[in-house]
Amino acid sequence: MQLMWFRRDLRVEDNTALQSAINTQQAVIAIYVATPDSWRNHHLSPIQADLIYRRLFELQQDLAQLNIPLLYMEVENYQQSVQQVSDCALRYGAERVVFNREYEVNEQDRDDLLHSHSAIEIQGFDDKCLLPPGSVLNKQGQYFKVFTPFKRAYLARLTENLPPVVKTTAVRDDSTNILDIKAEQKESYPALLSPQSVFSYPRESSERYVVNSKAIRQLLREFCHERVDNYHNDRDKPALNATSMLSPYLAIGALSVRQCVARVLYSAQAHQITSPLLGEGIHTWISELVWRDFYQHLLHFEPKLCKGQNFVQWTEKLNWPGSKQHLAAWQKGMTGYPIVDAAMRQLNQTGWMHNRLRMVVASFLTKDLHIHWHDGERYFMQKLVDGDYAANNGGWQWSASTGCDAQPYFRIFNPTAQGERFDPDGDFIRHWIPELSAVPNKFIHQPWRWENVISLSYPKPMVDHKSEREITLRLFQDAKDFQ
Repeated sequence: MQLMWFRRDLRVEDNTALQSAINTQQAVIAIYVATPDSWRNHHLSPIQADLIYRRLFELQQDLAQLNIPLLYMEVENYQQSVQQVSDCALRYGAERVVFNREYEVNEQDRDDLLHSHSAIEIQGFDDKCLLPPGSVLNKQGQYFKVFTPFKRAYLARLTENLPPVVKTTAVRDDSTNILDIKAEQKESYPALLSPQSVFSYPRESSERYVVNSKAIRQLLREFCHERVDNYHNDRDKPALNATSMLSPYLAIGALSVRQCVARVLYSAQAHQITSPLLGEGIHTWISELVWRDFYQHLLHFEPKLCKGQNFVQWTEKLNWPGSKQHLAAWQKGMTGYPIVDAAMRQLNQTGWMHNRLRMVVASFLTKDLHIHWHDGERYFMQKLVDGDYAANNGGWQWSASTGCDAQPYFRIFNPTAQGERFDPDGDFIRHWIPELSAVPNKFIHQPWRWENVISLSYPKPMVDHKSEREITLRLFQDAKDFQ
């Protein structure tokens, strides 16, 4: 018997570890272990917890089609999850435990513990990225610290050998037959997932996001057939439905990057990732997927990134004099800068934020309010339905100019100019800030200049961007001089 341990790979299609278990021609049992204490330490958002919870029941149905039962158990933390998986493997006579690797430090420690704890075979698979960490290196055999050459080498490797989507097949016999149903009734044992299963982590409704496998694949198809061709032109305009909206499913593994690339190549009738048949929109979207893998690879080589450290060493000397009051206003979307506030309200109400605006609000927090990127990173993880540690950490360090291949510290987003450029008519702003609905286009990005500003129940700008920019330049220069 094979035991498949699901984590953030909640799908049966294109699942490397699962198919490896099925290929043995043995019975397969799947298990998922909730770990609320570890999730709390990692700031898992209640909305993503709800998405995971709902997705588990869809996963159970998908597995049933393959004759694989899904066991479920809640324990406190990763360490206890290892004990449960080991015990489960022994109880049902598993010859091997399989799983797909995660690259964060705590998750790697968990898997190392499983290897040392178990007497049976343990096998992890690289499934999260198109190419596994360590497989794309420069000519000196070192990892890339700049994205553009990484992308060039990455795409060259993919052109030579694009990983295929793993075709999932059914287990020959119904694996449910080997379960000890009586044993499952004991509270200390994993049991078949049911609506009565204990899932104590706080949940916030994620109903606006589908969880059915066919529905998720349909979202991918629709994007590839209807919007990807103009992605390069429209992706930075938050008022448009121009992005894929697939990030929640990539984050919990309900969809794989391989599936995304395979579908977009199919839609373009292309066979290679560098095919001339691919337009600029497709190339731009693939580039975003490569960014995602770039940050996963970084975690593999720089575990310090999982410990709150800056990638660029000298930036550890930075002073962050921002206030708790300013942080609270930023979190609530009450800074007085419309594009920033609209973006934060979108996050608070939906669990998702447009990618361009993630950069805008991160720059504003770190460069205009001088608040440590840790505070923004934490708040995002606590709110995002698509929270992914590597991407979130990488994005925040990029914006704060402390990260790998980051935005230079002297290039500071002007929040007003960003709004004027990417939401010129204020459609996005008016949608999320109804108190500005009557403001004319001419003043929508600077409502404090409108003659009727006194009628607005909206705050004036809490800081002056030009002044704060000068302070930021001085803070960075001081830290640099301290080297």
